[in-house]
Amino acid sequence: MGKPTGFMEINRQVSYELPPEERTKNFNEFHIPLHPDEQQAQGARCMDCGVPFCQSGMLIGGMFSGCPLNNLIPEWNDLVYRGQWDLAVKRLIATNRYPEFTSRVCPALCEAACTCGMTTGNPVTVKENERAVVEYGYESGTIHAVPPPSRTGKRVAVVGTGPSGLSVADLLNKRGHKVTMYERSDRVGGLLMYGIPNMKLEKWVIDRRVDILKEEGIEFKTNVDVGRDIGAEELKAQYDAVVLCCGAKQPRDIGAPGRDAEGIYFAVDYLSSVTKSLLDSGFGDGRAITASGKKVLVIGGGDTGNDCVGTAIRQGCTSVTQLEMMPCPPTCRAPGNDWPEWPRVLKTDYGQQEAIDKFGCDPRLYKTTVKEFYKNENGQVCGALIAKLESQVVDGRRMMVPTGEEFAIECDLVLIAAGFTGCESYVAEAFGVDMTPRGTVADKKYATSQPGVFACGDMRRGQSLVVWALREGRDTAAVVDEYLMGYTNL
Repeated sequence: MGKPTGFMEINRQVSYELPPEERTKNFNEFHIPLHPDEQQAQGARCMDCGVPFCQSGMLIGGMFSGCPLNNLIPEWNDLVYRGQWDLAVKRLIATNRYPEFTSRVCPALCEAACTCGMTTGNPVTVKENERAVVEYGYESGTIHAVPPPSRTGKRVAVVGTGPSGLSVADLLNKRGHKVTMYERSDRVGGLLMYGIPNMKLEKWVIDRRVDILKEEGIEFKTNVDVGRDIGAEELKAQYDAVVLCCGAKQPRDIGAPGRDAEGIYFAVDYLSSVTKSLLDSGFGDGRAITASGKKVLVIGGGDTGNDCVGTAIRQGCTSVTQLEMMPCPPTCRAPGNDWPEWPRVLKTDYGQQEAIDKFGCDPRLYKTTVKEFYKNENGQVCGALIAKLESQVVDGRRMMVPTGEEFAIECDLVLIAAGFTGCESYVAEAFGVDMTPRGTVADKKYATSQPGVFACGDMRRGQSLVVWALREGRDTAAVVDEYLMGYTNL
């Protein structure tokens, strides 16, 4: 490495975050990157650790540790430190075709496995170094359209333009196959476009990449719902292979009494409506589900729940409460959760930070769930009965069960962010595809029960991370290429 003692001499420094009272005035990204000189210094903190767990992507302790894409992190960190930005771009995109997405929305499994964070808790700023590299790539022109020099004569349809679809399409196109992508929505991006709020991923970032993909020869067909607007047999007849990348958008519901009340929405519908209204009209069309002037209850303590909290605050809610079934995690690694396992520790994300700033307290209520929704004479939700939970062993399994203690809260907007149960079934049914779970993540076949039809991303593996969707797309592209050509060089 260029500076073997950098991790001892240079402190971790991250981008500046606009304070909550300022950033909640709009839906813009709120991180101000470091100056390139400062970012180069951060690259010097990457030590010659010998075993770079940061790029391992291994299953350790039941959870993955390190980057699933096996990014060559020490290599491009060193290139950042040396100021060799063009080479850093090339080493980064060698494994990750879409670092502009992961550097904004990935939870940074790489940093959790960084050797520098083993004892100090101050890992290398891998995620922000990655963002600096990719943004330099665009600004300098290092990242640009490179159409394939020749075509194979094979045609591939990719259904779904989320991260896994974009990943598989990009590589198959570069191989020389003619790729057409189908998207049922009005904009390309899937989860990236309508599932992730603008303040985490501004949509020009997606459009910028899509413009390159179009220049490289990929065709996009939006507002086409495969399985409804166009039949599976028609698609199979037109293409040599079909790749289903439809995500896992079937939300998990809450089957409590009063669920039929007005004002209860799935988080994915809420977030999508807000982003679409923002992009279409700057909220001038009045079509967004709004939290303005409302007491908001968010059911679910994960990333989507946090996104709902941050969005509701930006819309002007008067209060927000977030329910989490599980106990509050510890503030530091507990015994048995040792490095380089993923740290099961308390994370206070941007939405919770903003709620604390605005309302004076953390919105999360741990070990709780909804027992009943209350509605007024107009059928509008007006409150909820909350049950407290505790951990018990039931039939040999540890579960969260009611304690018998209950309390009521007022709310007139409820957002269900309880995760997803899998893909919406109609596309799989149209193709006659058996979407029964196909075993472990190590299964790299990606083939479905129908010849020439493949599946990848959340549709195949279930609800997961953007970085895993990109990995699935990369691996699936090689399988599809081999199916089409009898061999692969992807």
